[in-house]
Formats: sequence, structure tokens, C-alpha cells
Amino acid sequence: MPGPHRHPRPARSKPLGSDLFWAALALALVLEGLLPLIAPGGWRSTFQKLLQLRDGQLRFFGLCSVLLGLALLWFVS
Repeated sequence: MPGPHRHPRPARSKPLGSDLFWAALALALVLEGLLPLIAPGGWRSTFQKLLQLRDGQLRFFGLCSVLLGLALLWFVS
């Protein structure tokens, strides 16, 4: 009697390496540059507001960003 049918995981063509890292870094730079390119005044005022936040507030937003990024990576992989 055969066991439950399992789908094998597709093999990756090559291991995750420096190519993926550099591609991710390039994409981050593109995304970071879009707002100052499209709306420099809004970007400047937002950045000035960020400079007025306390360290704890900035850390909280940084933590939320890291957790959201990790959750997104987990979801797409």
C-alpha cells in the first residue's frame, strides 16, 4: 500500500548566493530613490519629521520594518 502522495520540492537552479544579495540591494536602492525622485518636497518634510522623533520611536519603526520584511520573505518563499 503506497503512502500519502507528496509533491517533491522543486530543485533550485543554483544556491542562494551573492547574486541574489546584490539584486536585493539594487532593488532596495531603486525603491528608496523613488520618493525623492517623484516628490522631493514631500520626502524632505517627511524626513524632517523623522528627525524630530525620539530614539525609541525610531527603533520601534525600524523593528516594525524588519519584522514586516521578514514576514514578507517567509510568505514568498
